[in-house]
Amino acid sequence: MMQERIYLDWNATTPLRREAREAMAAAWDVVGNPSSIHAEGRRARGVVEDARAAVAMAVGGEPRNVVFTSGGTEANALALTPGVHGRYGHAIDRLIVSAVEHASVLAGGQFVPDWIARLPVHRSGLVDLNALQAMLSGGPPALVSVMLANNETGVIQPVAEVADLVHEAGGLLHVDAVQALGKITFDIIKLNADFLSVSAHKIGGPTGIGALVLAPNQIGPGALIRGGGQERGRRAGTENVPAIAGFGAAVKAAVAARASDMARIEILRNRLEEGLRQTPWSIVISEDVARLPNTTLFGVRGLKAETAVVGFDLEGVAVSSGSACSSGKVQPSHVLEAMGYGPEMTRSAIRFSLGWETTEADVDRAIKAWRKLSGALVKRDETVLEQF
Repeated sequence: MMQERIYLDWNATTPLRREAREAMAAAWDVVGNPSSIHAEGRRARGVVEDARAAVAMAVGGEPRNVVFTSGGTEANALALTPGVHGRYGHAIDRLIVSAVEHASVLAGGQFVPDWIARLPVHRSGLVDLNALQAMLSGGPPALVSVMLANNETGVIQPVAEVADLVHEAGGLLHVDAVQALGKITFDIIKLNADFLSVSAHKIGGPTGIGALVLAPNQIGPGALIRGGGQERGRRAGTENVPAIAGFGAAVKAAVAARASDMARIEILRNRLEEGLRQTPWSIVISEDVARLPNTTLFGVRGLKAETAVVGFDLEGVAVSSGSACSSGKVQPSHVLEAMGYGPEMTRSAIRFSLGWETTEADVDRAIKAWRKLSGALVKRDETVLEQF
């Protein structure tokens, strides 16, 4: 009899919460277009606005400043629009992004490539605040994009400190909070961010729906998708009512359970790391700085991550490589490269990410699978033997 599979890749996507599934099922029966003024349209509009209020409450924002998008990637692209006016009235045409951002931010949105700069990070994965200050003082006001929590390492960035530097220089701050939502408590006002991106499928909502949240009194960027006047003219197109309903229900459930879920999950994460560390030459990345309570990026120098991921899969445990996949080819992790790690680690990192359904038995089975795999893999990968 086959063992039930264990899912430890929650940072990639999450199971659909029961609350989200039920909200979406109910929304499928709502016939009206949210832009219509008749009763059916008003009913659909009510579903959208209830979800908008839930997203706003989760991040400390205002409902009217929540712009629904097709996901975190579009929310990031919408934020990264040149021409937005900074704190002192200057139109901003310069972009600074941290070197460990998601690919959708590193792509630079609509900014001209020559006006995009990469902000370095320390070995810990934290952004270099001194470097940021120097970059801000060396040119016109900039839009700066720094994620709240990294999707690979789980490192939590000092966003409020970044905001102070950016605003002092007359710039604006965009924060990709996709991985942070539902895992840590944060507030757009306390972070002092101007724009903040979130996504539903990281918290038990459906794929294909996210939002860009604007700070109070922030006019925001121009629309990427033009046509109708939906989303206060910031994003044209008829709203996806079922997906938005699922997002709203998921964010309510995630916020309500966050404290208890994450306290339990952090204990499990620590248990997992203790078991993984028993392997010779193993490293837990960024273990000495604040991280998401559910995330572990782990590696054995020189051991090929893809080999380990496949091995785990054969043992019934779903994990991911810290490397990005492009056209079926595993690439070195740009996050670890930015942190100063060499090829022996950038190609060796394995990410474990836990969620609200993860149990102690799941963690113990993952450790058992790793103990079984590690001996065979170390013998098999000559690169490890050559280095050690």
